[in-house]
Amino acid sequence: MARIFPNTPIGALPACVLTVFRFLKTLPDDYTVWHHLTPWEKDAPDYLVLNPQSKAMLVKVSGAAPKDINPAAQLLLLEGDYPVLGEIENQVLIQFLGQLRSSYSSPAGEWEISTVVLFPNIPEKSLWQCRPIVKDPVPVWLGQEAIKTDGFAQWDTCFQGSSLNGYAIDQLRACFTPEVVIPPDLTTRPPIKRPLDAGLTKYLLDYDQEAVLKSDLDLQAEGEAYARNFHLSLVNGVAGSGKTLLLLYRLRLLYSFYPNKRFLVLTHNRPLNKDMQARFHRLTGGLPKGIEWHTFNSWCHKHWPKEPAWQNPIGEVKRNSLIHSAWRQTLESSNVSSIMLRSEIDWAKDQIEFSRETYMKADRRGRGFRLTDRKQMWTAIEYFQTSLARKHWLDWADVPRWIWSFIQNGSIEIEPYDVVLVDEAQFFAPLWFEIVRYLVKPSVGHLFLAADPTQGFLRRGGSWKSLGFEVRGRSDHLRRSYRTTMEILNFATLFYRDRIPRDGDDEDILTPDLYSMPNGQIPLLIPLSSSQDEVTRLANEVAALAEQGVPLRDLLVLHANWHGVKTLISAIQARLGPNAAWDPKLQYPGEYVRVTTLNAGTGLEAPIVFLAGLHELFEREQSLRLSDEEREEMILENTRKIYMAATRAGQRLVITYVGELPKDLSQRFDSGL
Repeated sequence: MARIFPNTPIGALPACVLTVFRFLKTLPDDYTVWHHLTPWEKDAPDYLVLNPQSKAMLVKVSGAAPKDINPAAQLLLLEGDYPVLGEIENQVLIQFLGQLRSSYSSPAGEWEISTVVLFPNIPEKSLWQCRPIVKDPVPVWLGQEAIKTDGFAQWDTCFQGSSLNGYAIDQLRACFTPEVVIPPDLTTRPPIKRPLDAGLTKYLLDYDQEAVLKSDLDLQAEGEAYARNFHLSLVNGVAGSGKTLLLLYRLRLLYSFYPNKRFLVLTHNRPLNKDMQARFHRLTGGLPKGIEWHTFNSWCHKHWPKEPAWQNPIGEVKRNSLIHSAWRQTLESSNVSSIMLRSEIDWAKDQIEFSRETYMKADRRGRGFRLTDRKQMWTAIEYFQTSLARKHWLDWADVPRWIWSFIQNGSIEIEPYDVVLVDEAQFFAPLWFEIVRYLVKPSVGHLFLAADPTQGFLRRGGSWKSLGFEVRGRSDHLRRSYRTTMEILNFATLFYRDRIPRDGDDEDILTPDLYSMPNGQIPLLIPLSSSQDEVTRLANEVAALAEQGVPLRDLLVLHANWHGVKTLISAIQARLGPNAAWDPKLQYPGEYVRVTTLNAGTGLEAPIVFLAGLHELFEREQSLRLSDEEREEMILENTRKIYMAATRAGQRLVITYVGELPKDLSQRFDSGL
């Protein structure tokens, strides 16, 4: 069976086009077929076929019936400009080839593509009764015999063009499937080096990415029981494999086909959400009203009822103070630390049920530390909740639970969405997914999840199945990273493997495919003696790059905490002006340096990335107050953060470090990466 994009028909195709689709899918598995999808380009060939010798064929399908033959044959004898059988199809193919050759040039000289007009409803013999007799007719006309069971041999003889190299195939794909073209300003990949200035200067999705993009796009299909009565698609990918881009491209295609449907895009943090909106705007020229963009918490806020009135949740400082007070009153004499209590509160509130009874029976595998007395821990959690209620404070972790209760008791009514797309889904909690599942329209709704299993819920012993999603047969894996260079990804991967034992519980990750990745500069480590020196040095580095002409939008600075973020923004603004640096939580992408925390950096990317404040993470790991289990959990958490942060870089990674280098970093740089 041939590899065909998409692998199932989309929308209400004409019967003749659908018939040809089914036949082309039966070609041998060393054939590749593309069906033209782009709704904004109507007049185009219907199919592109590539045979095992890399010879290409363009196919335009005619809906003509036998009754159209006689009038067409008679019109050929008359003078004047009359439409004739196959004339429109011929012109579509000729115009497409003209567009292709005017847009691109071939480094290997001239190459030819075969062209075919296919008439699925007309016998071959009848076709030649109405077509002028010419030698070597172009395009070739094929009748209904060509799509019969034994019609393959006839197709094979039509491949008369030259074998195409990879460069020429890219040119052809870019013209035939513009929906897979990636403009350079939507990616942080190193600049393309082409043999000719007039050559292809854009990127293309690879075949695996294109397959993910074009799978399960038919919103008219019936729901599937295994996905709880809606369609489910999951893409797991390594950092930089294009998951976010695929989500945006998928959204563009779906909205083009179904502009009257309701779409919801969900993320877990504001910087990523704003970045995705900005990229979609650059891709399409607008942000349609039919598409909603939210972080999960902002969606909850939007749908909060009038009663009880919304109150802004407390910040981290107040929350940590309250948690520490609960710990001091209930757990200070135990082996449970305040940090462990905070982690347990977050985990317990993330579950679908939050009660003493369910907590006592909950499966805590993967939590990173054991509990000798669950009753005592629950007493501490209750103390924290009582303290919140007494002060009339709202905890962000309680917002989804309130929303879920409002949905259950009918306080709010939610109109379900036709399509829900979730980026960085590994950070969504079980309760969040329960709400997301409710948001998808029954039977015909689609849920698309993009995730990097190297981060997020998998560290807590979870799985897609435990979250209620049966993903077998509905998931794809992307192992090739396009964002970054061999040197940066190699550094991040080795750092991760050094810190996380292979026989540990954290091996549920994808191993990146390093084959044919572009080379670049090795990551740079700058040792410093104080935090103030770190701030000054980073501001100087940013200013120097700006003086060299590097656009500020190409710079991303990630710091371990929000205090460092504020200090760095002030220092950069002092050097380059009041609008030179912003936290992307507060601004849409623009001509400024993005400075934010490691936690908020997930999903962001830039050609040049600075990592700062890492010494704080390593110092916390060495605290004498940590138990062995707590230390192991913290090492895992910090490793994930640093791996994520390092792989944000497309071309250059710079790490600043205050104080004595830890072994995990020094050995990576001492070994020359």
